[in-house]
Amino acid sequence: MASLLSRVLGEAGYAVDVASDGITAAQRGSAGAYDLVVLDILLPGIDGFTVCQKVRAASSSTPILILSARSEIADRVRGLEIGADDYLPKPFAVEELRARVAALLRRRSLPQQIALTVGRIRLDRTRRSVAVRGSVVELTSREYSLLEYLLLNRGRMVSRPEIAEHVWNEAYDPGSNLIDVYVGRLRQKLDGLLPRGERSFLTTRRGEGYLVEDASPGSAKSS
Repeated sequence: MASLLSRVLGEAGYAVDVASDGITAAQRGSAGAYDLVVLDILLPGIDGFTVCQKVRAASSSTPILILSARSEIADRVRGLEIGADDYLPKPFAVEELRARVAALLRRRSLPQQIALTVGRIRLDRTRRSVAVRGSVVELTSREYSLLEYLLLNRGRMVSRPEIAEHVWNEAYDPGSNLIDVYVGRLRQKLDGLLPRGERSFLTTRRGEGYLVEDASPGSAKSS
C-alpha cells in the first residue's frame, strides 16, 4: 500500500516521504514539516488512531487523511473525532485519493489563494492549470508543483533546501542541479510568453534562492 500511495502521489507532482511503522509516522508527522499526512490505520508499532492523536496534538493545522479497510461508521467517527480531516475507506479508486488530497490542500490555504497570480501569470489550483496572458501553458506535474510553491511564497526568498523538501521527496540529492533545471524550464515556458522587455516573474539570488515578484514593463530579466 505504501509503495502504491508513493507512486500515485509522486506521479501527481507531490513530494512524498514514507514511514513504514506507526512510531516513525508519529515522529515525522509531529515535527510539523508536512503539508498533509496520509495515514493508514493498520500500522506496526502503534496504530493509526494513536498516530493521528499525536500528530494533531503537535500541529493543529496539518491536514490528516485516514485510509482504512475498517469502514464501520464507529471507526470513521472515531478518526474524525480525534482530529482527522477526512476518512477514505479501502478499497478506493486512486482518482478519488488524488481528489481528496487536492481538496484538503486547497482547504488549508486561504480562499483567495485558490487562484495565484503574479504579473500576467495565473495559476488555477482548482483546475491545476497555468496561463500567461490568457494562454494556457502546458506544464509537467513537477513543474506545476514548483510554480505553485513559488507563488504561494510570493514576496519571500525561498531557498533550494525548502523547495527540495516541499516539491521533491526524501530521496532528493542536494548536490544535484535539478531544481535549477526546473526553474530554467519554467522561465523558458512562462517568460517566453511575456511582452518583450518585461522582466522575469522570478529573481535568482545566488547562494540564497528564488524570489517571486510582479513583472513590470521595461525591466531587464534576472538570471
